[in-house]
Amino acid sequence: MYGEFKNESIIDFKREENRRKMEEALKRVKTELGGEYPNIIGGKRGEVRNPIESINPSHKGEVVGIVENSSIKDAERALEVAEETFRKWRYTRAEDRAEYLFKMADIMRRRRFELDAWLVYEVGKSWLEADGDIAEAIDFLEYYGREVIRYGEGGYVTPVAGEKPEMWYIPLGVGVSIPPWNFPMSILTGMTAAAFGAGNTVILKPSSDSPVTGAKFMEVVEEAGVPDGVVNFLPGKGSKIGDVLVTSPKTRFITFTGSKAVGLRIVELASKLSKGQKWIKRVIAEMGGKDTTIVDSETDLDSAVNGVIASAYGYQGQKCSACSRVIALGDIYDEFVDKLVQKAKEIKQGPPEDPEHYMGAVINERAYRSIFEYIEIGKREGKLVLGGEPAEGDGYYIKPTIIIDLDPKARIAQEEIFGPVLAVVPAKNFDDALTIANCTDYGLTGSVYTRNREKIDRAKREFHIGNLYINRKCTGALVGAHPFGGFNLSGTDTKTGSRDYLLFFLQAKAISEKI
Repeated sequence: MYGEFKNESIIDFKREENRRKMEEALKRVKTELGGEYPNIIGGKRGEVRNPIESINPSHKGEVVGIVENSSIKDAERALEVAEETFRKWRYTRAEDRAEYLFKMADIMRRRRFELDAWLVYEVGKSWLEADGDIAEAIDFLEYYGREVIRYGEGGYVTPVAGEKPEMWYIPLGVGVSIPPWNFPMSILTGMTAAAFGAGNTVILKPSSDSPVTGAKFMEVVEEAGVPDGVVNFLPGKGSKIGDVLVTSPKTRFITFTGSKAVGLRIVELASKLSKGQKWIKRVIAEMGGKDTTIVDSETDLDSAVNGVIASAYGYQGQKCSACSRVIALGDIYDEFVDKLVQKAKEIKQGPPEDPEHYMGAVINERAYRSIFEYIEIGKREGKLVLGGEPAEGDGYYIKPTIIIDLDPKARIAQEEIFGPVLAVVPAKNFDDALTIANCTDYGLTGSVYTRNREKIDRAKREFHIGNLYINRKCTGALVGAHPFGGFNLSGTDTKTGSRDYLLFFLQAKAISEKI
């Protein structure tokens, strides 16, 4: 009925018509900046009494929107409403639940330029990065909608003489979605839509750096006619309401994407049994990475350089999948570094409203200061050959930075920086490169550039990461094609955008009737 899933195409902004539509959307959305967005619990809007301002990182004086800093009382009420709504929502037919997701996808397509514009202003994404974010959100809705229907048909069981065995997939209950700011629509949409599409109810706590995008998602939810209380919008500081949502005996599962420190705290809190709790809570935690590209001597260096540049500096390196470390073999090391530096010098940086700017600003002052602290560490640990200083503009701009000749155990070769800083480490040979690649606490994405088939096969076996790419960049996972999730302290490897993902939000009930 719905046809085979296909990934949404990215808008071609080189076409005059699309460029004009995007420029118009930016102008229109600019007139709406500074609006207020209350929390929404059970379909009822609260008031903005304790405001949180969302600031445009590209222009520090510009307020994108104002949301309510929801209280503990708000969190408790949202949990009660979600629990009450679940009693009915869980029995909604799978086809009907999926239909809401398909409607939301259609609404996002219709509002696509507008939603792109909100991401440009709120989180400093370029036109292409913003549209990739919205396209992925649409992909999640379309893909998970089909999976909702598939799981609604039940699981396979072996026939038994004289009995009718069945396996039903039933929802869990009340869940909490805690998405990040760097993919404020796509990850938010994926984790939330999968949860309520599977028959659960959700409390959505958006990042305080991208709450307006969360409010725009709620507009899509409401326009699609999703019943009140199925998704409850609860902006606010995680330090204030996070523990209440995670530790409540009403909470059945938590989906989180963000820092390792916060993710591990959620895992710890969720593991403890609260008074009145009757289940073991499930946690999806995606906690970042120190993603590596290996550049072998048997490769096209120009292709490797282009892949590294795209994955290191796309969206200012603010992706958990971003290449933040390159391991280059000794016999091509100097040539590779020279080409890399020259290519990075060509990057155009500035406000993302201008489509000519490839790089913009980092998300906030805290990130800005942290990145420069790492740059200072890197100067002591290696050799700074590019950047390392602020770029022009009235936002949090940092020039693309490259630090070379690093020891594999150097801090900037081990710790997640989440900014436009690239560490370059020399390797003696391919064996050494694989050893270095696996020497971090993380295991999310990585890439290997080589023409040698034996080395490719070795990388497939030995490079211990959740998403490995051969002869291409390590960012840009596509829903359905590249199930996404990492090993080790990168997270629980639940593989978003895969057939397995919805299983996290369901439990299997085996039934057998004697006939």
